[in-house]
Amino acid sequence: MPTFDVVSEVDQHELSNAVDHTQREIGTRFDFKGTSAKAELADGNIMLHADSDFQIQQIHPVLYQKLTARKIDIACLEAGKVENSGKGVKQLVKVKQGIDKDVAKKAMVKIKESKLKVQAQVQGEQLRVTGKKRDDLQAAMALLKAAELGVPLQYQNFRD
Repeated sequence: MPTFDVVSEVDQHELSNAVDHTQREIGTRFDFKGTSAKAELADGNIMLHADSDFQIQQIHPVLYQKLTARKIDIACLEAGKVENSGKGVKQLVKVKQGIDKDVAKKAMVKIKESKLKVQAQVQGEQLRVTGKKRDDLQAAMALLKAAELGVPLQYQNFRD
């Protein structure tokens, strides 16, 4: 039976490259000269450091531009609260990985409401969709792409 997996993953290598490019641009920009502004990758999340809240807000467009250039959807980012730390401020930007239970349930409800002849089941942090016909699976993919679930989805392991 044909199947495919629905996942929400971020390529760690591309994420690392995007953060490195962001750091390089911060180092060369005139408005960041002489400041402690920096972006670093720590435990799969992005940590932004700067002298003020305004500078943190100025780093965001640079980071988002570099991520989209590397084909990373910025919907997977969740910016935390800006916190004081010593002389400056810092902000943790979480990178969401995997499909949580709520999103998986929403996706399964969408599939069931569509009356497609496919079955969906949760397997860890991914969703496996199974059907008898390839066309039904492709319709399920189109349905999930159109659904606003709040996380970027990728489709892997399409097997006939």
